[in-house]
Amino acid sequence: MEVTILDYGAGNVKSVFNAVQKLGYTVRPVQSPSDIEAAKCIVFPGVGAFGSCVEALQKHGFFEPLKKYLQEDRPFFGICLGMQTLFEGSEENPGMAGLGILPGKVQRFPASLGLAVPNINWSGVAPMLADPWPLEADQPRCYFVHSYRVPMPESGHAPWALACSEYGERFVCAVRRGNCVATQFHPEKSGTVGLQLLDRWLKGGGPSGEAAVRPAPSPTPGPPARRIIACLDVRSNDSGDLVVTKGDQYDVREKGQVRNHGKPVALAERYYQDGADEVSFLNITAFRDMVLEDQPMLEVLKCAAERCFVPLTVGGGIRSYTDEKGKSYSALEVADVYFRAGADKISIGSDAVDVARAYYAAGNKGAGTSSIELISTKYGRQAVVVSVDPRRVYTADPAASGHHCVEVGQGEKSTPLGPNGEKFAWYCCTVKGGREDSEMDVVQLAQAVEALGAGELLLNCIDRDGQGNGYELELVRQVKACCTLPVIASSGAGCPEHFQDALGPSGGADAALAAGIFHREEVPIQAVKGYLSKTAIPVRA
Repeated sequence: MEVTILDYGAGNVKSVFNAVQKLGYTVRPVQSPSDIEAAKCIVFPGVGAFGSCVEALQKHGFFEPLKKYLQEDRPFFGICLGMQTLFEGSEENPGMAGLGILPGKVQRFPASLGLAVPNINWSGVAPMLADPWPLEADQPRCYFVHSYRVPMPESGHAPWALACSEYGERFVCAVRRGNCVATQFHPEKSGTVGLQLLDRWLKGGGPSGEAAVRPAPSPTPGPPARRIIACLDVRSNDSGDLVVTKGDQYDVREKGQVRNHGKPVALAERYYQDGADEVSFLNITAFRDMVLEDQPMLEVLKCAAERCFVPLTVGGGIRSYTDEKGKSYSALEVADVYFRAGADKISIGSDAVDVARAYYAAGNKGAGTSSIELISTKYGRQAVVVSVDPRRVYTADPAASGHHCVEVGQGEKSTPLGPNGEKFAWYCCTVKGGREDSEMDVVQLAQAVEALGAGELLLNCIDRDGQGNGYELELVRQVKACCTLPVIASSGAGCPEHFQDALGPSGGADAALAAGIFHREEVPIQAVKGYLSKTAIPVRA
């Protein structure tokens, strides 16, 4: 069967193409309004802002034909914004009308919940209708990434409300009306579970009769799971081959040679099969002049996206630049290429420091032209990860340092005192892969990039990198306290207990990333999850 995918430029389109083709179907992109009329079934993937999505549909002439298609009750599957646009409107863009197929408006997660936003989690999905097709009656966790949600109906039930999930409160995470099905979560990034869901919908045979609208008894979605992320530092070795390497405090050479832990695509696929919740690629040889000519890295990303159906992040070289012929490219144009190759998120490193400097120099204002602002406006806040490479700077007098400090040496798992017994430290943001210090501390950077549109922070503590003695918990706690973004703890994992420290009350991180212990198979991902499953920290099985 041919599946028509409505491509208006969303960041997850390539992932949906890959998922549908993996299931054995032919894919046809919508190129003109007439393609919507001719379609046998439509999949509408969407990430980004509600307003930019609707404007893109209108610009391409897709809005009215799509609305007509839905009113005729023809087969439709919406994903993320593909679900939100079915409603009358959204708080994200007041006055902008949605397709109006379902009643009500999409709303932001309330700040009163005190939770990190965007919601980036593998969460439970609980059917609200007696016949949950195409969901399973006991639906496993799926991958969510969003800042806005559909509130629960006031009565607690609606004939179109197919399933709910939970993030500080319950919200509608799947809808169904006739042949129209849509999910807030991403099936194309929910592993085998998500592929099975798409396959059930594509095969048809939906519900009928009273069970299609009768409420299910007492749905219980359960709490979101913490994420375990596998990171692959990719660079060319001395023979010119792309390999996965690992540094010791950012030094990737051993006995004069670049450490080689294997081929990037094969290793990524292994981690996907072993249960990684996300896979992150960092191109650590990206400080070259022609970023978009780095075809081997783009090919790695493309091949990995065809094999790994969990979120993929790519970083290194996502910045504006001018090539040797004098042609200039914006950071958004560079990001476009990586999204089209299969990335779900873009990681910005050194450029974020420059962006934050400009923000403060302008009186805590953005110009709308920075890499963070441009990418988040088009693809959504959740698509922008800021990767921070801080190192400790010890001080005896926090007030004299001029920076946001933490107290150290306070317990067994605490950061040690300074070389001269200093009891305080601040975290200096470095640039160029940790080779140069900046004048900015991690709190200043976090607050600036949150204001400009970043969606997540990755904390790579240089002092902990490759040491295997645990995450820098003071750093994680400090950043969690100064902003509302999800935080990924990175650098220092050596055993499963370290993940518990970072993700539990001691650290409070939303996710934990590791590299070396996974590459060397010292601690497999399943061993980490097995350990955490015996604690109070929920994980995806």
